[in-house]
Amino acid sequence: MHWFENRVPPPLVAAICALLMWLSAAQWPAVEAPLSWRLVGSLVLSVIGAGVCLAGVICFHQAKTTVNPLKPASASALVTSGIYRVTRNPMYLGFALALAAWAVFLASPFALLGVAAFVLYINRFQILPEERALRRLFGDDLDKYCARVRRWI
Repeated sequence: MHWFENRVPPPLVAAICALLMWLSAAQWPAVEAPLSWRLVGSLVLSVIGAGVCLAGVICFHQAKTTVNPLKPASASALVTSGIYRVTRNPMYLGFALALAAWAVFLASPFALLGVAAFVLYINRFQILPEERALRRLFGDDLDKYCARVRRWI
């Protein structure tokens, strides 16, 4: 299973989860909720998710380090400021919030399994390998940061 580590771009993982959520929502009864509520709920979650994700990207650019999740060993800085004071993985959190927004729009509690699948996959095949690579680069500084800030929220 190590082959999957840092191989599949997280946006592709999110897109696959979104597709599976849509397919599963078509097979299970939806929650009765007005379309306007679903639109507002999904829009709010989407905007928050996009903002969290964008904040992470901006912090990486300010630190002049890579945003490429497939090459964590090429990081040139350990970013701990900005949104990274709240979450160690704002870009992945942003994707998870976007998927939660999709589940709200679909009005499908079953579709929430897609969010869980995304989080589980990203934890195992993206975040853990990233943390190993960053530990080799930043050692105790990463350990102190991880002790201070949660992985997700």
